[in-house]
Amino acid sequence: MRIIFKRLSPFLVRLVSSLCLLFALSTTVMADPDQWRRAGFSTDFSQTTVDLGTIFSGGPPKDGIPSIDKPFFEPASGIDWLQGNEPVIFLELDDAVKAYPLQILIWHEIVNDQIGNTPVSVTYCPLCNSSIVFDRRLDGDTLDFGTTGLLRNSDLVMYDRQSETWWQQFTGEGIVGTHAGRELKMIPSRVIAFEAFRKEHPNGDVLARPSPPMRNYGSNPYVGYDSRSAPYALFQGDLPDNINPMARVVVVRDTEDTYAVTLDHIRTSGPVTLSADVTVRWTGEQASILDQRKTENGRIVGSVEAVRKKGDAEKPLVHDVTFAFVVHAFHPEVAILGITSP
Repeated sequence: MRIIFKRLSPFLVRLVSSLCLLFALSTTVMADPDQWRRAGFSTDFSQTTVDLGTIFSGGPPKDGIPSIDKPFFEPASGIDWLQGNEPVIFLELDDAVKAYPLQILIWHEIVNDQIGNTPVSVTYCPLCNSSIVFDRRLDGDTLDFGTTGLLRNSDLVMYDRQSETWWQQFTGEGIVGTHAGRELKMIPSRVIAFEAFRKEHPNGDVLARPSPPMRNYGSNPYVGYDSRSAPYALFQGDLPDNINPMARVVVVRDTEDTYAVTLDHIRTSGPVTLSADVTVRWTGEQASILDQRKTENGRIVGSVEAVRKKGDAEKPLVHDVTFAFVVHAFHPEVAILGITSP
C-alpha cells in the first residue's frame, strides 16, 4: 500500500483513503493508538483534548507529505516560474519580508524557517484552504513540525518532532500528546498575488522550488475542489445550512475575539468594521490555487487584510481565508457576516 501512496497524487490518495474511511465508519472501527504507534508515532496518547475518534487518516503516512526543513530562497525579480496572479503567503517580521508560493506549499504543507530573529512554521492545508504562520518557540525550545498524514475536520494535523505532540493547524492547539491544551502563537500574514509582492519588494526573498523537484510544482492535485458544493468525504462533521459550505470566509483573530465575514461581502461592501477598532478590507485579486490543473489558470479570487486601528496607526491582525464548513466545524458559535441566502 505504501508503494501505491508514493505513486498517487495527494488527491487520489485521499480519495482512496476516503473509501477506506467510509468502510471503517460503517463497521464502527474506533481510533486505535496502537496502530498509530506502529505507524511510527511516540506520542503520549493518554493526553488529549479531543475525541481520538474524530482523527482520520488522510491517506499518506507520517511525513508522507514532506515538510520543507531547509528552505532556499530567490529574489522576486529573478523568478520566471511563478506567474503574477499566483498566490503567495506574504510574511513581514523583524524588518524582513518573505513570500511562500502556494504552488509549492500545496505539495509540502509545512515550511520550517526563520525570518529575522524568529523561527517560524509557514503552513497551508489545501482541504481547508487555510494559510497560517506560527512562531515555533515554546517554553524556550524551538520546535520542528511535520505532517502526521492525519486529518481532523478535514484540517491538517501537524506534529512536532521534539515531543511528537499533535497540533491542529487551523487553531494552533495541541490536541494529543505532551503539549495537549497548549497553543502556538500565530503570526499575522497575508495571501496575496505574487505580482503585488514583487512590485513592493523586488529583492524580497521568495521560497524556491526544491531542487531536484520533489513534486509536480505548478500543478494542482485538487482540481475543481473549491467549486464543489461540499468538501470531500473525509469531512464527517455537520455542514452549515445557511451558506454554501465551500464559500470563502475570512476569519479574523483579535486576542480573545474571533470574527468571520464572507469574502464576497468584503468585495461588494468595501471595508467591513468588525469592532470599534478592527477592520477587514479588500486589497486586490489573486488566482485560486484549488481551481484549474495549472495553478496559474485558477479563477480570480480576492486578497484582504485585517488591521486594528489605534489613532492614526494600524497593526496587522492574524486572519485567514478558509471555507465556510471549516468555520462551522471549529467555531460554530461565531456568526458569519455577509450571509445573504438561506
